Parts: sequence; structure tokens; C-alpha cells
Amino acid sequence: MSDNTVTHRQVWRIAGPMIIANISTPLLGMVDTAMVGHLSAAHYLGAVAIGSMIFTFVFWGFGFLRMATTGLTSQAYGENSTAKMQAVLMQSIWLALIIAVLLLLIQLPIRNLALHLVSSSQDVEYFAAVYFDIRIWSAPATLINYAILGWLIGREASKAALLMVLVINITNILLDALFVMGLGMDVDGVALASVIAEYSGLLMGLFLLKHYGLNKAGICLSLSKKVLQQSRHGLHVHGNVMIRTFLLISCFALFTTQGARQGDTVLAANSVLLNFITFMAFVLDGFANATEALTGKAIGRKSPTMLKRALSLTAFWSILMAMLFSLIYLLFGSSIIRLLTGIDAVIEFAGMYLIWVIIAPMIAVWSYLLDGLFVGATRSREMRNTMLFAAFGCYLPAFYLLQPYGNHGLWAALIIFLAARGISQSFYIGKIMRLADPN
Repeated sequence: MSDNTVTHRQVWRIAGPMIIANISTPLLGMVDTAMVGHLSAAHYLGAVAIGSMIFTFVFWGFGFLRMATTGLTSQAYGENSTAKMQAVLMQSIWLALIIAVLLLLIQLPIRNLALHLVSSSQDVEYFAAVYFDIRIWSAPATLINYAILGWLIGREASKAALLMVLVINITNILLDALFVMGLGMDVDGVALASVIAEYSGLLMGLFLLKHYGLNKAGICLSLSKKVLQQSRHGLHVHGNVMIRTFLLISCFALFTTQGARQGDTVLAANSVLLNFITFMAFVLDGFANATEALTGKAIGRKSPTMLKRALSLTAFWSILMAMLFSLIYLLFGSSIIRLLTGIDAVIEFAGMYLIWVIIAPMIAVWSYLLDGLFVGATRSREMRNTMLFAAFGCYLPAFYLLQPYGNHGLWAALIIFLAARGISQSFYIGKIMRLADPN
């Protein structure tokens, strides 16, 4: 069998561990929701929703550290260039550390601005501030972990990435139970658990890097003049993916803040339903991760056959999984809501909008799949441009026009946004396929 042949087994060898790793992250979000969702008042749940949204923007906004690192590493892996792989890793780690220090220096302005923009109730704002003041200290570990995970995925070390993510999330879940259920803490316990878990993951990540051959020579190489000159492309990729990611997170942040303006109960109901979206997204991202790694490898090897085969197989499994999610949410959505909260008003409101998360998987699957193609091909400019179109050309107009329909209008705008991403990305598929053509 040719080394450029892609099989179902190879797709699952990459996607399987990443699906398990990715599932553990929304499960953690569900545990956070369930822990505070069964406390005495809805404002605890609203505070965690707002606090999590802020860090989704602050931390996931720098998710380009993971995605760009994966794309650059996978291409270097396809070229069999260890030196390039190590240079990409160290560049990303240094960038992550610089960003983390800046975040810690300006944490108070970030917190005050974020809480002002959200404009929630006084109780929610107070507890969200408590959550923020603790969680922000995980910044160095969180951002460096992004870089390490991106590097591991790019070189198809999915089991190592799985181990690292499981250390973070299992530690977080156990500490959630200890601090909230055992010690009687509330949002402060949830935030503290996240901080300790991220540093636990960093220690595991550093151990894995040593296992996969990172050495002093690689660190020195990453700082050499030659490699710094070559890294301009990497910084360009990081920059465009950063813009794309901040736009994506901003759209979801707008969704959360507009829910907050409709009251604590609507905010809490939307936060419960967003767990459905997040869970689905992280499963589909497992196949996107496989697409990233295989696309970069195919381009590095200049193999159009490998690239076409990889995209067709990952598309097959992504669509199948999306159909399965829609079916599960249709049959068991109401029961899942009751697992996440015991507050009757929140259960009632969440049930009213359940239809939107039932249809979301089949709409969203295309954007997740094509994100993997764009990341592996390091086509960051196209990623940025399609996101600009989806956000400003579709989501914001839909959001404005559908305001009279309340929370249903808000969910409809989100679905339109997801559809616009996939449609606009599809126009670039042919261009990306040509990147693997040796002629």
C-alpha cells in the first residue's frame, strides 16, 4: 500500500483519540453547568455562563495558537523536516507566553469592559467578576497548552494529545466536585478547579514534548536568524487565524449577551442549550483535526490523490455523525436538559428553543469540516475572509432583522451564520486542492 494512501482506519486513528479528547471538554462544561445549576438560584448558573463566555473570547480567541501550529506542523511533517517542526513549536510557545503575560497585565480593564458590555443583573455581574479574577491566572498554561496540542495533532500524535486533554479535564471535573459539592464553594470553586487543571495539563504536555524529541538544539534552532526569517509565513498564518477566531467568538458572545438582556432565565436556558452545540462541535472537530493533519501532510508531499481521498473520507464520517446528533437531540433533548439543570423555569424555556439545536448539526457540519481543510492548507487569508462575510454579511443583518422574534430570532440568526460559513468556504475547495498538485 502506498504511503500516500488514506484509509478509514487512518482517519479514525487520528480522529478517534481527538473525539474522546474533544468530548471531555464539553462534558466539563456540562459538569460546570450541572454543579451550579443545582444550587439555589439561577444567577450562579448565569454567572458561570457569562464568565465562561468571557474566557471563550479571551482564551479561545487565541485558539489560532492551536490551529496555525497544526497546519504548519502537518506540512513540515509531510516534508519529513524535524527542524521545521521544532521551529514551529517553539515559535508558537514563545508567542503564547508573550500573549499570556500581556493578558495578566491588563486583566482589570478586560474584566471591567467585558462585564459592562454584557449588562446582566447585579448578582450575575458580581459572581462573574469573582469567576474572572480567579480564572485569568490560568492564562500562561492555557495558551501554551494550545501550542503543544496543535503540534501534537499536526504530527499525528493524537493519543498523546488525548492524554494531555484528559489530564486537564478529568482533574477539572474532580476538583469541581471537591470544591463545589464537597467544600460548599460556588463559582469560585469552578474557576479555581480550571486554573489548577490547566497547569496540570501543562506539566503533562512538557513531559510529552520530551518524549517526542524536543531538545536543546531544537530550541536554539527556533531562535536562529534563518528560522526567524522563515517564520514570517507562520506569523502571517497566526495573524489571519486570530482575526477569524475573534470574529467567531464575537458572534457567540453577541448571542450570549443578547440572551442576558432578556433576563437571567433566558440566559440560563441558552447556556444550557449551548452545551448541545458545543458537544456536537467538539465531536465534529475530531474529524476536522484528522482533516487538518492529513491535508497538511498531503500538501507537504505534493499528493493530490491523498488530499482528495482524505477529504472524502472525513466528509463521510462528519456527515454521518451530524445526522446522529440531530437524531439524539430529537429523541432525548428534553431529558438532557433535565440532567443539566433542576430549575423548572430554565427547563421550560430551554424546551421552547430545543428545535434549534436539533437542526444545528446538519447545518454546522460543513463549516467544521472545511475549517480542517483550510487549517491543514494554512489558507489563513481565505479563513479570515469567509468569516468576515459570514459575520458581517449574514449574522449581523439577520440578528438585526430578527430581533422582533426575541430568542427565536436570536437562534435563527446563529443558524444562518453557521450556514453562511460553510457555503462561503466551499467556493475555495478547488483552489486548495490545487495546492497539492506538484505541477
